Amino acid sequence: MEKRNTTLVTVFILSGLSSNPTLQLPLFFLFFFIYIVTLLGNLMIIVLIRTNPGLHTPMYFFLMNLSLVDVLYSSSITPNIMANILSEKKTISITACAIQMFLFIDLASSEAMLLAVMAYDRYVAICKPLYYKLNMNKVACLKLMFSVYTAGCLNSFIHTYCAFILPFCGSNHVNHFYCDINPILRLSCKDTYLNQVFLFVVAGSIEVGSFLCIVISYTYIIIAILRIVSHRSRSKSLSTCMSHFTCVALFYCPVFFMYLRPNSAYAVDQDWMVSVFYTVIIPMLNPMIYSLRNQDVKQALVKLKAT
Repeated sequence: MEKRNTTLVTVFILSGLSSNPTLQLPLFFLFFFIYIVTLLGNLMIIVLIRTNPGLHTPMYFFLMNLSLVDVLYSSSITPNIMANILSEKKTISITACAIQMFLFIDLASSEAMLLAVMAYDRYVAICKPLYYKLNMNKVACLKLMFSVYTAGCLNSFIHTYCAFILPFCGSNHVNHFYCDINPILRLSCKDTYLNQVFLFVVAGSIEVGSFLCIVISYTYIIIAILRIVSHRSRSKSLSTCMSHFTCVALFYCPVFFMYLRPNSAYAVDQDWMVSVFYTVIIPMLNPMIYSLRNQDVKQALVKLKAT
């Protein structure tokens, strides 16, 4: 019988964003600029909320956590992209790849559920204002955030563990610019059908479940806003909700496109732009959206500049 190559893979080689040498420096400085803006924007939101007593409410507590997740989310991907752009050998060890995948899935799952929690917060505030302080007290908010982070961590651990217990004994070239789960599964020399089904079911449950929670919450919110007589109150409610809804649309559209489809339809070459958008661009845009459309945040910024 012909001997088969059973050499186990110990490192992966990432494809990177471009093999064109003339694009290396422009791409590096572009991602460096985006990363700095992401860090400054999200840290600004965190500092504003922490230092301004007027923003010590459940809504801004969740927004602060969203900014924290975005900082960590971007930091798990963007620095590695910049390092690989300037590196000739875009290698990453299996351990480092597993850590990156774990962080990415954990933070992406947490952000999806956090957006659902923020929608629920707005639902209680607008539709059940008399019960808001009772339902969204400090203990309840902490429990919600603990549940979000725990569920995200557990989901990520299961997917990462199931992916990296598979044998990798063929090609070690990852056709992507970071360790995403689908490109890694494609490198296994074992059938990954069960992994794909598991990914679709579990990830789909989290993403679709969170999205349905948002849709249901906003259905009641819109009905309640339309019943508000005061134009000023209606405008303020709409302004707050539109900021959140914009972030929801930016996050969920590419995620649904990337993950909730059959593996046969997966083509990394066509999806890199989408991947860059939801891993690099969205964490930069979220603080801008809340800063530009939220009156409370803008007033806090003015006070901070005055001091």
